[in-house]
Amino acid sequence: MTAQIQKQQKRMQRQKLAFLRSVAIQRADPYVQQAARALAEQGVETMLFHTHGEAGDEDFPGGRRHVDPDVTPAELAGLVADWGATAAVSVSLPCENAVRDATVRELLDARGIPTVVTPLAATLSLVDKWETKQLLLRAGLDVPRGFRADSDLLAGRGLGVPAYPDAVRAEARRIGYPLLSKPIWDSTSMGIRALPDPAALDAYLADPPAVSAVVEECVSGDLCSVDIVGGPGGYRVLPLCWTGRAGPEPVFTFADLRWCGPRPEADAAFEPVARKLVALCEELGVFGSVNVDMIYTGSRFVVLEVNPRIGGATTLSCAASGTNTFTALADLALGRPVPAPARRTHWAIEFLSPERLTDTARTELRDRVDVVTAHELVIDDTSHGDIVVLTLADGEERQTVKALTELRAARGFPREEILGKIRDLLTP
Repeated sequence: MTAQIQKQQKRMQRQKLAFLRSVAIQRADPYVQQAARALAEQGVETMLFHTHGEAGDEDFPGGRRHVDPDVTPAELAGLVADWGATAAVSVSLPCENAVRDATVRELLDARGIPTVVTPLAATLSLVDKWETKQLLLRAGLDVPRGFRADSDLLAGRGLGVPAYPDAVRAEARRIGYPLLSKPIWDSTSMGIRALPDPAALDAYLADPPAVSAVVEECVSGDLCSVDIVGGPGGYRVLPLCWTGRAGPEPVFTFADLRWCGPRPEADAAFEPVARKLVALCEELGVFGSVNVDMIYTGSRFVVLEVNPRIGGATTLSCAASGTNTFTALADLALGRPVPAPARRTHWAIEFLSPERLTDTARTELRDRVDVVTAHELVIDDTSHGDIVVLTLADGEERQTVKALTELRAARGFPREEILGKIRDLLTP
């Protein structure tokens, strides 16, 4: 059989696209559903392989297969291949699951099944916060000053280095307090410890974390993130999303009002940063999506980490730009280029309701404002209430505040703290 005939048969083969997922698919609402429906209209069969949560027809309008959370990369690759996938897409998070899917990619590539996820070597570098810091420095980007605290040396495992705790104290004095200790491999703000002064560091050294950490200066400013989607030769930089305030104490990722909207000075200041981030993606061969967390000080962007996966603010950036990251990832898998760039077209606002919304409150919310999604936020099998994302056009700020104020008067939702922040944001 000639190579030309083989290529023709491959083009005629029905395309079957596998989505690999490691958290509840509802957190991708409504964009993963839109992508799956569009693929079905194009004759592409889809299957969701998910390790957590439940998924019905309304959650993923394609095939669905629940997989044991302890599945190995070899087992998952086997399931995908046995289904007959012609391509696969990783939409997993957090970072430990990006490592799983990058390993699956190695196995599927060997079977001729292309998989949209950043290559394993680059993924392993990006999930390691210290390695990431070195990559960012070489790319000419600002990062917090810091040092690596080795858990084995602090705990006296392996080689004995009696002077190591004093070396850590000397490094801390060089940088200056307050400091934060961040586990090298954890994400979503988990495991961060505040070190406001030398006494706190002494207590830290007396009871060191079980894993190595990056200890770094506290940079004050506005927390923000950006998603970059694509592959070598073409990347889409999505709009900046603002996610809270950075300070000396760690905060829950979803605790504050999160939004995407006009901020001209910051947007202009970010343009050269975006170019450097795209160049870094090219260098690493990023394939799929990365999520970059930063702090904007008012004069510069300080990059905290680059997560080799979709981000916690992906829905927000999609809503604000009128784009669909899940469609873009599917396009990559099917060999279609991802257009760039993506511009902000709307306001998008996200907030957490610690209490689950009643059906009545949910209906009234949708009647009053343009709701992108309102679903339960579950992290590590723990419910944090309902996450709400709404969108509005420029010029609709006052009527949106009015509608939410009336809703609070009628239903006690949203809570006053969040309503006040929305009011300050939209009608300063």
